Amino acid sequence: MVKAALYVISGPSGVGKGTVCRELLTTAGELTLSISATTRTPRAGEVDGVNYHFLTKEDFLQRVDNGDFLEWAEVYGNYYGTLRSAVQQELDAGRNVLLEIDTAGARQVKKLMPAAVLIFLAPPSPEELLRRLRGRNTDSPEEIARRQQCLQDELAQEVYYDHVVVNDVVADTVLKIRQIVSGR
Repeated sequence: MVKAALYVISGPSGVGKGTVCRELLTTAGELTLSISATTRTPRAGEVDGVNYHFLTKEDFLQRVDNGDFLEWAEVYGNYYGTLRSAVQQELDAGRNVLLEIDTAGARQVKKLMPAAVLIFLAPPSPEELLRRLRGRNTDSPEEIARRQQCLQDELAQEVYYDHVVVNDVVADTVLKIRQIVSGR
């Protein structure tokens, strides 16, 4: 029996992690998405327990103190994290787990779970990434400027990953990641 694996997809904000992961999950039945916890306010259409586990800051920090998270970070003024028990339950059941998290969280996961497969989703160019951030109309100009300041640091994180996949055409990106998951 092949042991289940943890796959981590991360990259800079706006690179298309959510889009790629949604497509992966609809076309690759061998993956189960781990739902992250966050203290940020839900965006329009997001549902608690489906998109994220939306927690208060106090509850989140209590769970940090209890060691409940596999990884966690403060990103752009909000906390994000992955509940350790949820990931382990899926792995123990023989299911491959997909984690969509930021670059800081990915490094924490690799430290705690060295067998995790880290996949860095890179933009075709920094300019294209900024175009995408502006085009999704979910962030204020100030938020986009803040994310732009962090961009070079985020892009430099790719050296810590097992695989780097450029997200130019979503279908091609998904195919490349499916090949990684299937071991080809």
